[in-house]
Formats: sequence, C-alpha cells, structure tokens
Amino acid sequence: MRKISLLLVAIMMVSIVNIQTVLANTPDVSAASAVVMDTVTGRVIFEKNAHKKRTMASITKIMTAVIALENGNLNDIVVTSPNAAHAEGSSIWLEEGEKQKLEDLIYGLMLSSGNDAAIAIAEHIAGSVDEFAKIMTQKAKDIGAINTNFKNPNGLDEEGHYTTAYDFALITRYALKNDKFAEIVKTEKRQIPWEGHKWNRVLTNHNKLLKMYEGCDGVKTGYTKKSGRTLVSSATRDGWQVVAVTLNAPNDWEDHKKMFDYAFDRYKIQSVCEEGDFMKTIPVLDGKKDTISLVASASFQLPIMEGEKNKVEVKYDVPDYVMAPVNYGQEIGKIDLYLEDIKCGSIPLAAIDNVERKDVKMAFEKITKSWMMMFSNREIILKLMIN
Repeated sequence: MRKISLLLVAIMMVSIVNIQTVLANTPDVSAASAVVMDTVTGRVIFEKNAHKKRTMASITKIMTAVIALENGNLNDIVVTSPNAAHAEGSSIWLEEGEKQKLEDLIYGLMLSSGNDAAIAIAEHIAGSVDEFAKIMTQKAKDIGAINTNFKNPNGLDEEGHYTTAYDFALITRYALKNDKFAEIVKTEKRQIPWEGHKWNRVLTNHNKLLKMYEGCDGVKTGYTKKSGRTLVSSATRDGWQVVAVTLNAPNDWEDHKKMFDYAFDRYKIQSVCEEGDFMKTIPVLDGKKDTISLVASASFQLPIMEGEKNKVEVKYDVPDYVMAPVNYGQEIGKIDLYLEDIKCGSIPLAAIDNVERKDVKMAFEKITKSWMMMFSNREIILKLMIN
C-alpha cells in the first residue's frame, strides 16, 4: 500500500512539473484577450480569451482600408465633407471641401489613424457612414469573423461596435494578402498634399514595433478609454508570417514581442510536399495505357512544430477515371492538406505522362476477329461432336 502511495505521489510530482514547464513556456501577456495566428493556415498558435467580444478602437481601420482598397480606385478624388472635417479624435487635419486622392487618405488612415480620413473614405465609397459600416460587417462575416459588428469606420466607442481577438486575426490575415495593404501598413513615414499650405502633411506610423521588433510588417494601433490599448501586428521570419492581436493590453508592445518570440521559437517552416511527388494512380478509359500517375504540381510548406509533420493529413479530390487522350502536365484533380482538422491548402495534381486514345478502327477489327475466331472454333467443335 505504501509503495502504491509513493508511486502516486511521484506521478503527481511529474505532472506538476510538466504543467509548470508548459506554463513557463507560454507567454504571460497583459492583454485581456490575445491571439497569435499563422497567416498561411489560420492555425491558432497562442490564445487568451480569444473569442471574448470586446470593443476594438482604431484597429477598426484595418477593415476600413480593406473595403476602400477593394471597392475604390486609388486615384479617386475624395472631397472632404463637413462631417469628415469635424470628426472627433485623431486627425490628419482635413478641411471642409478639401480634395485628396483615395490612396493618400488610406495612408492617413493607417499611419496617423485619421478619424477624419476614415469618414471621408466611408462617405466616398458607400455614401454614408452607416452604409459603409454595413459593408464592413458583411465583409467580416464573409471572411469568417462571425463575432464582429461594425458601427463606424474609425473605431470610436459606439453601442454594437465589437469584435474578438480571433476575429481580428482572421480579418488581418485576409487584409495582408492585398499587396497594397501590406505596403501601406509597413510604411513608416509618408508625405501627402495639404491644400492651402506651403508644406505637405507628414504622416508618421504609430506602430512602434516596426522599429522595436525585427521582421515586423505593421499593422495598426488603437486606443479609447473604454477599449484600452488595442494592437494588431504581424511579423515575418524565415519566410513565415504570423499575426498577433491584443485587446485591452496595458503593455501591448511587450505582449506582442513575447508572442512573436513564442511562435518563432516553437515553429519552423517545413516542406510537406515537393513538386513532382507521386500522389495517386487512376484508370484511363479508351487509352493505349490503362492508368495514369498523378504528381503534385507545386511544393507546399507549413510552419509546424517538431514531430508534427506526420500529422499532416492528405485528402484526395480526384475523379474515379479519366478518358483518353491525356496530356503530360494536364491538371487532374487536387489534394487538400489538413492539420488538426484545419485546411492548410490545396495542390493541383498533374498527369506525369501522355496517354493516347486507342485507334477505334483497330479496336473494332480486333473485336471482329475475336468473334470470327470464336464462331469458327464453334463450327469445328460441332463437327467433331457430330462425327
């Protein structure tokens, strides 16, 4: 009995040590909600209250920029309305009736967090702030951010204006696929015109991580008294990009550095499929060959932890057969790659050889000859039976 008790104590001690080790390796962040997400797969690498709905402040402008880039022309001339010119909070000092290119307003939106720029953009794209907010919310739903609702384009506190850390990681992951968006949020300083003045406006990016963390790509800061400090940032190392989100984080700069270090220390880019790798063989009908081999038409890499490569699941989406002729390199179906039930990507499959169609005339003659031989043999057999 005493031996059993000692064994149980030993097991408990090992378990406690393991738990303490895990906790010691997990980022201790000041944020009320936080998440780190792989931009390739959407895989969550770290989270803390990631699905808790909270106010968001000026990170709202990430979606404002997305809608502007997707629905406007960068060379559009935007006229500043009285509503935009008198926007409260952070500003790029737009004046009523002032004209600016949409591109310059997006820079003012994302670098200097201009609330006036946000309203000018919204009114230009949708006619009103309310209509623009509806477009923002629908876009969020389309992306998969189902726990997000927008009431304005600038992030000022308003009833019904909320998101989650997880949702905003999804939104930013989507936004970073737009090359112009990625270019804007990485810009540290830019000058734009200032009508009626002898000098240009100088826009300075509020995101200190661009200088504080090697590999930082942007993205957007935010603050209101109700929301606290909010921050969305991304960083790339060894070709792998992650996005981090914190909501109500008193020490957000340090939080993000810790979360980035946690991700980059634990995960490495590894190849899970190489171009030309054999994947499957399928039948060919009416061909001079009965089957054709399919290979991966591209390579695919994933950020994964040590020992996880064998957990990548391959699901085939290929036809049961193909009709001849088949050409070398012809795309035939695809494979979908999954890790922990999350779809990581898809790779088209290609034929590795040519398969010509059978000669119909020769095939018919071959069948006819076979039938003639069969009937000829039948007559011989009948004669032998009669005799």
